[in-house]
Amino acid sequence: MTNNTRAGSDQTPTVKRMLLGEPIASDEGAEQLLPKRRALPIFASDALSSVAYAPQELVMILLTGGLALLAFTPLIATAVVVLLVVVVLSYRQLIRAYPSGGGDYEVARTNLGEVPGVVVAAALLVDYVLTVAVSVASGVDNIISALPQLAPWRIELAIAFVVIIVVVNLRGVREASFAFAIPTYVFVASVAVMIVTGLVRTALGDAPVASSAQYAVHAPELAQVAVILLILRAFSSGCSALTGVEAVANGVPAFRRPKVRNAQATLALMGSIAVFLFAGLTALALVSGVHYAEDPCELAGFDCTTPQPSLIAQVAAATFGSGSTAFFIIQAATACVLLLAANTAFNGFPLLGAVLARDGYAPKSLNTRGDRLVFSNGMLILGGAAIVVLLISRAQLTTLVQLYIIGVFVSFTLGQIGMVRHWRRRLRSEALSARERRSVRVGLTINSLGASLTVAVLIVVTITKFTHGAYLVFIAIPVLAFLMIGVRRYYRDVEHELVIDGATRFGASGDIALVLVSRMQKPVLKALDYAIAAHHRETRAVHVAVDQDDADRLAAQWREMGLEVPLVVLDSPYRAYADPLIRYIDALREENGPSVVTVYLPQYIVGHWWEVVLHNRRARRLASRLMLVHGVAVTLVPWLLDSSELVYGRRSRPLPGQDRAGRSDAARG
Repeated sequence: MTNNTRAGSDQTPTVKRMLLGEPIASDEGAEQLLPKRRALPIFASDALSSVAYAPQELVMILLTGGLALLAFTPLIATAVVVLLVVVVLSYRQLIRAYPSGGGDYEVARTNLGEVPGVVVAAALLVDYVLTVAVSVASGVDNIISALPQLAPWRIELAIAFVVIIVVVNLRGVREASFAFAIPTYVFVASVAVMIVTGLVRTALGDAPVASSAQYAVHAPELAQVAVILLILRAFSSGCSALTGVEAVANGVPAFRRPKVRNAQATLALMGSIAVFLFAGLTALALVSGVHYAEDPCELAGFDCTTPQPSLIAQVAAATFGSGSTAFFIIQAATACVLLLAANTAFNGFPLLGAVLARDGYAPKSLNTRGDRLVFSNGMLILGGAAIVVLLISRAQLTTLVQLYIIGVFVSFTLGQIGMVRHWRRRLRSEALSARERRSVRVGLTINSLGASLTVAVLIVVTITKFTHGAYLVFIAIPVLAFLMIGVRRYYRDVEHELVIDGATRFGASGDIALVLVSRMQKPVLKALDYAIAAHHRETRAVHVAVDQDDADRLAAQWREMGLEVPLVVLDSPYRAYADPLIRYIDALREENGPSVVTVYLPQYIVGHWWEVVLHNRRARRLASRLMLVHGVAVTLVPWLLDSSELVYGRRSRPLPGQDRAGRSDAARG
């Protein structure tokens, strides 16, 4: 019969190809691996960009208690830097021990058990979603600082940027690295120049002065306990500078060989840059007298009806001048890198999702690579979840930061504890040489220190952020972990159900084809062609008679055309289609034993969405019912209407052995 289905990738919609590019073959995967210079902006953009808002959050929390509390800033910043160095060193050990890309999840599951493993995975997944939301919200904040007139469009801008980042990442890791490398390096270079310039000016006696330095702060009287809690809360907000460190450990498979060495080098470079930028920005904020309040109306003399410039914007304006080219370069680079920091999550989330899918804790679709050899399903899920969070929070950075870093410190803590157990197990091995034993002891020492510090910070972060919204994360993580365990049990039960055992029987005693006929039309002849060409032992045409006149007319046409395939008419006094057909199939199987019954259903393929409404889609509904019947296979035989041929740009031609009407010799009898 004519009207063959279209085939080949040449018919793929051009819009998708324009956005994502041409498909990449599986054997070209090695070309997508990243060298260190391009891996840094891909995996470290989150950690590097955190320094743009971590000092701001630190200063903002301290100013809640008044200007006097700013004296604690150097001490808190030093504690954050020490913690960052320890965590970076700890993750270098983790990369060496577990280079497969599972990161903290693999460490916790291997060394602590299933429940800690899925808790870590849930915490990381939640943190990746919040990373995208926080990064985009922070980037939009910096755009609004330079262009205040865009403030009413905050939410729309945030959502638009998420969509853009999703599309860029769907194009593949290699192309994303090209797109994100320049903004990341411009940000690092421009902020480094600003820090050096500001510190040199300070050393020469011309310290920069922020525009907010003149503002006083309205602060209540605080008891000693309240001051301590405020300092701890400021420390926990400053610890947001550590987010993103774990992404390199999760992305080791994306590096070029030698993977472990390149990943460790990238992590060390990222940590060094982050320490320098965080310490330098905090120092310049203190030198220039930046005053940044959670509620701008707390600043005496500030017009709180206008957007408050971000800390980095104030430092840049104080160092180079608010209208200078350097100021706008820094603001543009900061906004770009904050937006692109979300890219770290778009690499970590899909990779972790693929690992979870391979282990059975997530849907198998998360382990499927798209046209561009990326885990596109994970990227789409992450983008959708981030948009929902941005809508709920109205893209407000201060709100989102309170939810942030809880998940990452849960994974830090369990990952480091798992590494401690890993090294202890290695020490008990008698096969270690003296050199290997020294290396293991070094790893044990580093990870023990990391575990101690991250446990302490997790306690502090939990206490100080719990009532500010972090309790939502403590609800989300157990719920997600519970769902993952449920998915694992489901896959286990399905596997047990499908495994071949002693009771399994193979082989059918019969092979019958049933072609469903409604009216005498071309799609019916095509379905008959398919059934005859398959050489079933027996082929029958079946008509469900809901109207006796139509049934008589069809039988007459059948005889006139001389079709040798017998026509069976099933009465349906209650106008049902599936039930009479199922009863007929049951009777066939009783008569013929365990026969395989193949039902051929003609189906229209339309080219426009509105045509779907105009057709009853009976074939799909029948197929859904027949799939529940044992021993039945369903074959949908497509017939492309003219509208679909025009839309897809392909006209069908009669095949050899067919006449102009499309009937084969077999169908004509």
